[in-house]
Amino acid sequence: MRQRLVSIGDDYWIETDDGQRAYKVDGKALRLRDTFVLEDPQGHELAKIQERLMRVKDAMEVEDAEGHRMAMVKKALISPLRDRWKVEVSDGPDLEIHGNVVDHEYTFTDGHREVASVSKKWFRVADTYGVEVEPGQDPVTILAATVAIDTMAHD
Repeated sequence: MRQRLVSIGDDYWIETDDGQRAYKVDGKALRLRDTFVLEDPQGHELAKIQERLMRVKDAMEVEDAEGHRMAMVKKALISPLRDRWKVEVSDGPDLEIHGNVVDHEYTFTDGHREVASVSKKWFRVADTYGVEVEPGQDPVTILAATVAIDTMAHD
């Protein structure tokens, strides 16, 4: 994932490890709440990531193109030693996120095994980090959750 340093609405591309544009994150400017749309390279909406207002803790909802909830991303109320987040997935096992979210060094687990990892150590370019999704996992859900976590952790 590589974010532009200056852009209206926080638009950026998610590229494969060989540099091919795989997804676009379209940040919707001038909205009351943070809203992002994850699109394929042709511009088809795959997911909408939207801040939930009036909640006790940080939360963002991920919906599919038809408006059905795919996941809810929440920050743990108390996490004394490291960042802890939870992704409540509608049609699969819930995911837990552990690690240093602020520095983009964390992992997704399904309670038993690692299903994805996020790391900045693979890159030297500012505002760039890698997301590795294990085979058999839904990359759209993982990437949408990563966008939500990045938004909530970096105001």
